[in-house]
Amino acid sequence: MSDDGWDIAPPPFNADNALLALKRFLRDQQVLAERSEGWMLNGQLVIQLGVDGGAVQARLARRPARTPEWDGFTLKSAPDSRKLQDEIKRRLMRWKGDE
Repeated sequence: MSDDGWDIAPPPFNADNALLALKRFLRDQQVLAERSEGWMLNGQLVIQLGVDGGAVQARLARRPARTPEWDGFTLKSAPDSRKLQDEIKRRLMRWKGDE
């Protein structure tokens, strides 16, 4: 056996495509409404997304409120994007249970 490694680099991260994929994911959740400033749940702003340079900047509310406390996320790779999607799913489930 040879020791040849699989030196395959992952594809470069495209922030614009990642933002589009995140928006598609949020639309698929069917409980969020898209507004110009972000995504709302029952009239409360809970998610804001934007592109900053080569990364996606996301703000996710800790809980729905008129003036929410925000957690910030910087997405620089596909695994970061998947982690944010998982966190959004967890919070949506928690928020639905709180209603």
